[in-house]
Amino acid sequence: MDTQMIAAEKPLMAQARPRKPAPFLPMSRAEMNALGWDACDIVLVTGDAYVDHPSFGMAIIGRLLEAQGFRVGIIAQPDWHSAEPFRALGKPRVFFGVTGGNMDSMVNRYTADRRIRSDDAYTAGGEGGKRPDRCTIVYAQRCREAFKDTPIVLGGIEASLRRIAHYDYWSDKVRRSVLADAKADLLLYGNAERAVVEVAHRLAAGEAPRELDDIRGVALFRKVPDDYTELHADDLESADEGASRQKGATVIRLPALEQVEQDKEAYARASRVLHRESNPGNARPLVQRHGDRDLWLNPPPIPLTTEEMDAVYDLPYARAPHPSYGDARIPAWEMIKFSVTIMRGCFGGCTFCSITEHEGRIIQNRSEGSILREIERIRDKTPGFTGVISDIGGPTANMYRMACKDPKVEAACRRPSCVFPEICPNLNTSHDDLIRLYRKVRETKGIKKVMVASGVRYDLAVESPEYIKELVTHHVGGYLKIAPEHTERGPLDKMMKPGIGAYNKFKRMFDEATERAGKKYYLIPYFIAAHPGTTDEDMMNLALWLKKNRYRADQVQTFLPSPMATATAMYHTGVNPLRGVRRGGSDKVEAIKGLRQRRLHKAFLRYHDPDNWPLLREALIEMGRRDLIGSQPHQLVPAHQPPGTGKAAGTRRPMRPGGKTQRFTTKGLRVMK
Repeated sequence: MDTQMIAAEKPLMAQARPRKPAPFLPMSRAEMNALGWDACDIVLVTGDAYVDHPSFGMAIIGRLLEAQGFRVGIIAQPDWHSAEPFRALGKPRVFFGVTGGNMDSMVNRYTADRRIRSDDAYTAGGEGGKRPDRCTIVYAQRCREAFKDTPIVLGGIEASLRRIAHYDYWSDKVRRSVLADAKADLLLYGNAERAVVEVAHRLAAGEAPRELDDIRGVALFRKVPDDYTELHADDLESADEGASRQKGATVIRLPALEQVEQDKEAYARASRVLHRESNPGNARPLVQRHGDRDLWLNPPPIPLTTEEMDAVYDLPYARAPHPSYGDARIPAWEMIKFSVTIMRGCFGGCTFCSITEHEGRIIQNRSEGSILREIERIRDKTPGFTGVISDIGGPTANMYRMACKDPKVEAACRRPSCVFPEICPNLNTSHDDLIRLYRKVRETKGIKKVMVASGVRYDLAVESPEYIKELVTHHVGGYLKIAPEHTERGPLDKMMKPGIGAYNKFKRMFDEATERAGKKYYLIPYFIAAHPGTTDEDMMNLALWLKKNRYRADQVQTFLPSPMATATAMYHTGVNPLRGVRRGGSDKVEAIKGLRQRRLHKAFLRYHDPDNWPLLREALIEMGRRDLIGSQPHQLVPAHQPPGTGKAAGTRRPMRPGGKTQRFTTKGLRVMK
């Protein structure tokens, strides 16, 4: 690997200094006084309510740093209108750690239609409005106002997904790296446990933030060292894309901020290269010009070993919300308090998903012993536990202990997915370890039922009939959620999802296992509307498939362009980064941006809703498909309209200057009232 300046990796707990853990990490001076602290070494500022549980990022980082010997305080959801709340715990001796929380703050606060959400699952009482837009930026700026000389380190998913110049759906423009806007010193991306431990010890030892440029998963502003060779992925005339391998230290130069702002092909190239350089085994540093400075990204973190994962999940979490919230319900906590995370990462590579960009595609697993210990803690310490584990899984329920058969092949691989366009022959798809884990969990004293609520990757599940039998017989409760996302090959290829045939095969096996078990269980398929590469005809065919299979979706998902996702690059640029990007030679993608077309695609998913019928009739007529209007079984929508319905199509459209109704253009038709 051409990363001669990267420091050698240390075991995660190599520098641990065990001390008596705090009941909760303090959120007030009174709690600090009770612990005998005059100051905190590190203060973590988060956009979520503080729940001391390993499903919440700030709890993991806080407890991990505590185990390293640091005094860690938490400022959760502070009033951001002044710097005063950021002084609540005093000046931290080492650094401020700033995170937006478990979700990107814009995804958390706004819907796919850019409407403000009325609630927030990560806030006490589910109350909305407790965090600002782009809260990582706002919090960091307030920390700087509070104590201007204290280093500021950004982390969490918001920082991770906005680490380079990125398209922001809510402002409809390319924004610079969040590190620049926040005016912070360092940004840690991905699963940052190893990096944050190293940063904390070295800052505490007196090193300056700018000297921490040899830590994996770190982004900072710095000059390219003289002994590095630059590979120019910013040259759109070249087909090389900076992919060539050279001896010695190399860094890949991405198209600059100013270039990706003005040139959509340059943006698509930057996205392609970033995702290509995501394997910790072979990734090289990246650099991107921001004005007169270079933003430098070191290669991704090395995944945690099973022993290190166990150490993280065995930390002394209180496994409850901070007492300051009283009896207020925190919806996200209520949802996960009886669930267990058994692994991290996902090698599916779905282009609309941000898991791969943040957690990576190498699966990081906990041991059976660690998982069983956590289940016993849930049984013994979590109030209200009735013997039912609500979920046992992770980003994907059935990737536990799956990995490449050959570590050398894994270290050299650049495929964005291990299962698309088909399952890689080098991938071990055995479900045996997972089946054995399920059985041991069921045998645990006091456990009555173990549910699998995480998404099951059905194209993997069909490789193991025994797993499907185990799942149906013991781990399904009436319904199992599954995500084929679409039926048509065009959008599925842009999503990097398997064809509907794989879903049909899984359904047959699921139904057969259900019948043998004497159960009445059902699959609930999830679909996405308005994904890049989807035509109106694709959505019509999906609606016909739904009707034929008697599915009526109550809630549907419209594609939301989250920061840094490959599908977001497609949406913004109209270019497919899954293929080579070169001036004049790029693969084009149809993006669904118009409000009317997005509404139409969503309406196809809810073809059974009378409010959508006028819009669907209008579109079907323009598409030359009047044959689908009527009351016959093969027809999609009836010709009649029940009184008082049709609201979705009755929304008034924006007016052009001069009073004329604005036209909305969908692919292949122009609709006007």
